[in-house]
Amino acid sequence: MPDIQLPDGSHRQFPEPVSGLELARTIGSGLAKAAVAMRVDGALKDLSTVLDQDVAVAIITKDSPEGLEVIRHSTAHLMAQAVQSLFPGVQVTIGPVIENGFYYDFAAERSFTQDDLVAIEGRMRELVKENLVVHREIVSRDTAMTRFENMGEDYKVQIIRDIPATETLSLYHQGDFVDLCRGPHVPSTGSLGAFKLQRVAGAYWRGDSRNPMLQRIYGTAWGSQKDLDAYLQQLAEAEKRDHRRIGTELELFSIQEDAGGGLVFWHPMGARIRRVIEDFWRSAHVEGGYELLFTPHIAHEQLWHTSGHKDFYAESMFDPMQDEGQPYQLKPMNCPFHILIYKDKLRSYRDLPLRWAELGTVYRHEMSGALHGLMRVRGFTQDDAHVFCRPDQIEAEIGEVLTLVQKILGTFGFDRYEINLSTRPEHSVGSDAIWETATHALRVALERAGLEYQVDEGGGAFYGPKIDLKIQDAIGRKWQCSTIQLDFNLPERFGMEYVAEDGTRQVPIMVHRAIFGSVERFFGVLIEHYEGKFPLWLAPVQVAVLPISEHFVAYAESVTAALTKLGLRVETDLRNEKIGYKIRAHTLRRVPYMLVVGEREQEAGTVALRDRNGQDLGSHSVAALGAALQKMVEERQNTLEWQG
Repeated sequence: MPDIQLPDGSHRQFPEPVSGLELARTIGSGLAKAAVAMRVDGALKDLSTVLDQDVAVAIITKDSPEGLEVIRHSTAHLMAQAVQSLFPGVQVTIGPVIENGFYYDFAAERSFTQDDLVAIEGRMRELVKENLVVHREIVSRDTAMTRFENMGEDYKVQIIRDIPATETLSLYHQGDFVDLCRGPHVPSTGSLGAFKLQRVAGAYWRGDSRNPMLQRIYGTAWGSQKDLDAYLQQLAEAEKRDHRRIGTELELFSIQEDAGGGLVFWHPMGARIRRVIEDFWRSAHVEGGYELLFTPHIAHEQLWHTSGHKDFYAESMFDPMQDEGQPYQLKPMNCPFHILIYKDKLRSYRDLPLRWAELGTVYRHEMSGALHGLMRVRGFTQDDAHVFCRPDQIEAEIGEVLTLVQKILGTFGFDRYEINLSTRPEHSVGSDAIWETATHALRVALERAGLEYQVDEGGGAFYGPKIDLKIQDAIGRKWQCSTIQLDFNLPERFGMEYVAEDGTRQVPIMVHRAIFGSVERFFGVLIEHYEGKFPLWLAPVQVAVLPISEHFVAYAESVTAALTKLGLRVETDLRNEKIGYKIRAHTLRRVPYMLVVGEREQEAGTVALRDRNGQDLGSHSVAALGAALQKMVEERQNTLEWQG
């Protein structure tokens, strides 16, 4: 007679064992319809699992994060079944869940086309209508290997061979399809339906270029058609905002293949924006009590052995270069350089905290297939900062960092965040006391800042707890940007010290901190967030002066000169084109404001003001207009709402 405890603390008793799905039905038909899996005493289980003893059960529904994972994993199986149904002889390999979807890698003699994706998706929908029961079978490793050998599934056999012989494995069946999987999965294929296959790509077996090339089919799956439609709309909007296309159209940046992939060339218009971003970043840090540093781009290889990067990060570092028989390494991070400056002299407890910041360019070896515009590159500038402090200063310093993070991100128009506090992992360095002090300090700082956060238990780095912050853009996507990490490891490795108040030598706490993450990636996010329509203070060209004809060129140039003198970025369009053509051209360039000047404006000493959204904002004197624009820039307003 199992006694089942539910998440609200209530209990349900049954005269005989029941399945998870039967339990859900006793709670409510709506819950049973939305259920896809369950947790039994904390462990994920299929709804078909029989509950025959006293346990705590939580039903997982399709609208929860865990439920979405189950749906996406089950949809990957559904796709594999459809592929093998349509293309006999195709072998399945692995099909994991990824952000917003899933993929499955197939070994096939033919290349899949977009027409094939349509056919596969159609077959998947037929299998959904069949509502095939999904059931789990426990087998020995040897039994599983024999079955897949008989099926001609060579890749599954390779996977099974790597599993210890003493382990039991689980197979999932739906109709005539069977796959090796831990689960859990939905009760039947009828539980699925809100999915879309997206694209085909190549992928090496086990990510090794020495292995055969497989075909990877990507898809997305959601708990409801409404959620799927919203996501597909977001993808369509994201395509319109693609920073690579807009960057080319607005001549902001390029990746020059003659120079190599993943290396960014900033064109004049993009460089103007970067200068504004960096100038604001520097002023905000100076106001926040930081000193600005500049450090080299390379260092002797031994430095990276001392820091541990050669042990733990070597695959992301370029090969050393030799000079006079000595190996030098392009820097993948700035931290060791700041530590060397700290160690240049003995510090006192009175010197702390030290806040040092640098826009430091670093270099990381990325596989060519992983490179993506500004989002994944090989050379980039980190907005790096390090705070060296005493243990009793951690809480206050983290609070100051959070204030600065909100100030800087808010200025760029980002005020919606997802924040995670990651705590001590199983394997870590540092004492229990310092971990407890540091984690408590992070919690208190977040709570005092009024920021909501989730705790990622055991998700911290081995060297200290951390705060990760994702910003939400204009279409709801989340981007990892800011990170605040406490480090108990590097100060020990480098023998950092300060003289404490009692005269003893103590090891300082090191705080790693980035707000943008990297200037390049943040710029890519900005482009997509604003769709290239930068606010006035960021726009590379803030104002375009458009004379109606050549008779008004001299007046147009005088307007340009007057506004430029105020520090505005102004261009005069002297082309012999009709005014309508000029307005369209500068609207496409996303110039915030256009000033049309003709005979009436010249006689009155005014300009006719238009914005890039097509609004006619009336006639204004040059002086009044300049003062209004200057005020908008100084206040870094993120709207074009005219306030003149």
